[in-house]
Amino acid sequence: MQTVLTAKLKLNTTPEQFKALRTTQLAYRDSLNYVSQYAFAHGKMSNAVRLQDATYEEIRLRFHLPSQMACSVPRQVGASYKTLWTKVKNNAVHRKEGKTKKRYKGLDKAPKFISPTLTYQYKKDYTFKKEQQVSILTLEGRVIVPYTGYNKHVALIQRGTEIGASKLWYDKPKKQFYLLVSLEIETADPTPETHKQVAGVDVGMRYLAVTATMQGDCTFHAATSTIAKSHHYARLRKRLQKKGTRSATRRLVAISGRERRLKANCNHVVSKRIITQYSQSLIGLENLTDIRERTKRRKGKKASAKQRKANCTFSKWAFSELHTMIAYKALLHRSMAIKVDANYTSQACPKCGHTCKENRPNKGLLFVCQNCQYTLHADLVGARNIAMRTLLIRQDWIGTGLLSVRPDVSDDEAKAARLKRYAELRWSSDTTPSPRL
Repeated sequence: MQTVLTAKLKLNTTPEQFKALRTTQLAYRDSLNYVSQYAFAHGKMSNAVRLQDATYEEIRLRFHLPSQMACSVPRQVGASYKTLWTKVKNNAVHRKEGKTKKRYKGLDKAPKFISPTLTYQYKKDYTFKKEQQVSILTLEGRVIVPYTGYNKHVALIQRGTEIGASKLWYDKPKKQFYLLVSLEIETADPTPETHKQVAGVDVGMRYLAVTATMQGDCTFHAATSTIAKSHHYARLRKRLQKKGTRSATRRLVAISGRERRLKANCNHVVSKRIITQYSQSLIGLENLTDIRERTKRRKGKKASAKQRKANCTFSKWAFSELHTMIAYKALLHRSMAIKVDANYTSQACPKCGHTCKENRPNKGLLFVCQNCQYTLHADLVGARNIAMRTLLIRQDWIGTGLLSVRPDVSDDEAKAARLKRYAELRWSSDTTPSPRL
C-alpha cells in the first residue's frame, strides 16, 4: 500500500539563484492567470488537453517558460476549473433540495492565481544530486542549490524513495524558498487481524478532539489556549486592516500566516497524540464533507453579533486538516482511519438509541437522554457513537472482506439503511470501567 508524504526542504540559495527562482515563480503565476482568462472566455473550459493545444505556443512566447512548465500550467488551470464546476453542480443540487438558498459564485469571474507557487515535475524540472543538493530549472537554466530538511525525510530521499512532483513555495515574510516534495513510501496492506482495537474521534470547538474506545477508555484534547490566540490574531488583523497605514500594512505582512501556522501546529500535536495512543487500531472519523450546507445557522441581519462571531470561528478551524493528519499518520503506525456518517452522533443516546435535539439542553456540554436519563459529556457521547459505527464497519469488513473507508452519500437509500443500522447500536455499560473508590 502506497502512502504519500510531503517533505519540506529549505533551499539555501545565493542572491543570483534567489533572483532566478523568484523570476521563474512570478512568470509561472502570470501564465496561470493568462490561461485562466482564456479558459473563462471560452466557456469556462476545464479540459487540460484543449487548453494546452490553445495556449502552449503563447505561454512559451510571452512568458518564456520551459516546455515542461508550459505543459503544467494548462493542467493546473484545468484542474482548478474542474473543482469549481464540481462545487457549482453540488450547489445546484443542494439548492434544488432546499438545503441552501445561497448560490455558489466561484465561476462568476475568472479565477485569479495570487500565490506564486510553482509546480515542478521530477526528472524533468528538478532532480536530486549528491551531498544534499537539488538541480532546479529556471528561466535562465538549471541551478544547483543545497538544501536542508527533516532528517527522516532527507534519509528517504537519499535512499531512493519514489519521488513525485514538487512545489516551489516562497515564504514572503522570511524571504525564503522551500521545496515541497511528495514522497511515496510502501506500507503494509490493512487487514482486520492487524487492527485489533476500535476508536472513535469526535471533533469540536470546546474540545478539539475527544476519543473513545469500546473498552470505555476516553481522552479529551483541549485547544483552549490555541483558540484564544487565534481570536487575538483575528482581532489584531481586523484593527490593522481598518487602520490602513503603511506601518499597519508592514505589520500585517509580518504576522501573515501566524494564525494558520498556530492551528496547523495544534492539529499536528493532537493527531500525533491520538495515533501514538491508538496504534494498530481502526480509527473512526466523522464524514464532514459539505457540513456547511447541511447545517442551519443564523446569518445576515437575523443573526446577532455573537452568532456571527461563532459562525466565523467554526468556519475557520481546519477540522479537515486534522482528519488528514490523523489518516496519513495512522498508516505509518500500523493503524488506519476511516470515515463514518456524522448524522446524529451528538443527539443519539448510545444507551437506548433515543435521538432528539432535546438530548443536548441548550446545545451545551451535557448530554441528558430524554428517554432513559442517561447523562454524559456531550462530546464523549459523540465519540462513543462514532466508535460503535466504526466497530460495525469492522465487522462487515471481517464478514465480506471489503472495507468501506468512506460512506457513500450519493445513494439516499443506502444511507438510510446505514442510519437504520446505526440506530440499533447500543453501548454496554459492562465495557465501561468502574470508578476507583
